[in-house]
Amino acid sequence: MALFSYDSKFSQVLHKIASGCYLNLLWIVCSLPIVTIGAATTALYYVTLKIADDTEGDITMQFVRSFRDNFRQATVIWLILVALGLVLGTDIYVLNGLRNSSTGAAAILWTLMLALVIAACIVYVIVALFVFPLVARVENTTPAMFRNALLIGMRYLNCTILVFAIHAAMLVVVVRLFSPLLLFAEGLCALASSYLFLPVLKLCTTEPADPDDPALEP
Repeated sequence: MALFSYDSKFSQVLHKIASGCYLNLLWIVCSLPIVTIGAATTALYYVTLKIADDTEGDITMQFVRSFRDNFRQATVIWLILVALGLVLGTDIYVLNGLRNSSTGAAAILWTLMLALVIAACIVYVIVALFVFPLVARVENTTPAMFRNALLIGMRYLNCTILVFAIHAAMLVVVVRLFSPLLLFAEGLCALASSYLFLPVLKLCTTEPADPDDPALEP
């Protein structure tokens, strides 16, 4: 019976998983207008980072408070990401079509341009992974949030790769194996990712800055 006692490790893990599932439902409700996805994602990470740090309280109240407090900045960031994503997606579609319909030097040119856009997409993904947890954790200007998300994501590349792998694996499971998991997918991904984000964000926001370290520039 000790296995199922409230203080057991097993029960604590189940409690955290249940919290992640519940947070995903809050995230879905608050994301329904679409334009509010950024604020909802920031609020989600605000709570999951606290869960990872064992400092969470009333998760509903904390989610709502973060959603309200970070609404403006997170929404602006989300809209910028959507616009950039549309531009990059369109560029890939057009350049790939031009490359496939060309030969010789023209095909090489379109291939090089496509490679540059793909490199930009990698930068985009790094920023998208880190920017909302960063907004949830620190206060800064919007340009600094974008810059610091990229710098931190590039410096702690192992964390970036693992967080991306968590989301990619969840996508595969939802699409190919068990689509109802979509109801809890983002909350569980955020919870798992927060255990990776937390030590990185603590290093970047609490330790004395290295004068040669470009991370978290003002």
